[in-house]
Amino acid sequence: MTNRNILTAIIPALALLAWTVAGNEDIISWKLTNKANIAGSQPAILGNPQINIEGKDTSFFFNGTNDGLVFPFTPIEGWQQFTIEVKFKPASDGPVAPRFMHFEDSALNRGTMELRLTPDKQWYLDAFLKNGPTSKGLTLIDSTKLHAADKWYWAAMVYDGKKMYSYVNGKKELEGEVDFPAMSGGRTSLGVRLNKVNWFKGGISEVRFHHGVLAADELQK
Repeated sequence: MTNRNILTAIIPALALLAWTVAGNEDIISWKLTNKANIAGSQPAILGNPQINIEGKDTSFFFNGTNDGLVFPFTPIEGWQQFTIEVKFKPASDGPVAPRFMHFEDSALNRGTMELRLTPDKQWYLDAFLKNGPTSKGLTLIDSTKLHAADKWYWAAMVYDGKKMYSYVNGKKELEGEVDFPAMSGGRTSLGVRLNKVNWFKGGISEVRFHHGVLAADELQK
């Protein structure tokens, strides 16, 4: 075999290897099935979130009072673009303004995924990003975009470097411009804000962090 033929055979294989490695790095999945190990990490456990099994799905149930998880890092550190998806089930009798995800670094760059619960057992999404050094942020919230509580949903926050977008079950709800820098270090919480207020009642089954922008038809539904 000539040198040219060898290169012709090797280059596609190298390209496939590079794509595979990049693909593994481009998505981080947290499946909440074991409190002792979530994606190879041991979070600090607040309260006593219960493991709940519904059919083939396993989730953590947070009681809305003192249950939460705190990770000493944020998977999106250094990412200038990202997509975060959370599979969750808000309880209809929970607090009215819980944070089910919060990430923040030492420069006070912060993001939260929240909901607002209405008296008639519906909820609407609140997605928030804040540029800590400038104290400028963006809240994507619309009280008319209602969803029934006590059901499973996928909520998504997408940031493309200029705009943030919010989705529920793959359907875009809102968008807006915000300058959000790549995070350095930081922590992440599930079921509560990092400062232990605004507790969430309900289930969280999985969280996905994508290093890049997913289109609506690529999101979980």
